[in-house]
Amino acid sequence: MKISEKLAQILSLPAGYRLLRRAVGGGDLWRAYLDEYVKPIPGAKGLDIGCGPADVLRHLPQVDYTGLDYSQKYIDSALARFGGRGRFWCSDVSRVALELERGTFSLALATGVVHHLNDQQAADLFGLARLALGPNGRLITFDGCYVPGQSRVARWMLAHDRGKFVRARAEYERLASAAFSKVEGHLRHDLLRIPYTHLIMHCAN
Repeated sequence: MKISEKLAQILSLPAGYRLLRRAVGGGDLWRAYLDEYVKPIPGAKGLDIGCGPADVLRHLPQVDYTGLDYSQKYIDSALARFGGRGRFWCSDVSRVALELERGTFSLALATGVVHHLNDQQAADLFGLARLALGPNGRLITFDGCYVPGQSRVARWMLAHDRGKFVRARAEYERLASAAFSKVEGHLRHDLLRIPYTHLIMHCAN
């Protein structure tokens, strides 16, 4: 079995997912991501697309939180740990019906999600976020990214990521720009304890 396949098996389990995140990133990863880019406001209505086991809730203020993930294992873990802090839906992004809440969210997150999606699935995600967000709403994404001059170790890590659609910056921004008129990307090489490059995008209209 390939390393990437073994890693995928481990990460499919909520405990394995949390353990690896803690090992390579720790609390500093969440603090940098949330404090510098997400900047959550207490009481905001947020949609977390691909929420996993919803570990982000440990670092967020009290918000009106809805978590969405296609993995029932992740959703069950989120409900067991954070059931009193939000709603949790198990669904694919292409099947989520938000008509009754269209335009009511002020914040959407897609943390480590887009690089797991092919172009059509990514378009569905950006379309869902656009539908959910109000006029001043914003989407923040966070994904591994290929860049020129990247170290061999970082490129190897990205190539063996569980997500099979790690892209260059221009490709992520192209996909986001189909749904959002303002897309601002930030490259970071210092958020993990291992060589890695992240692209954080701030998307708005």
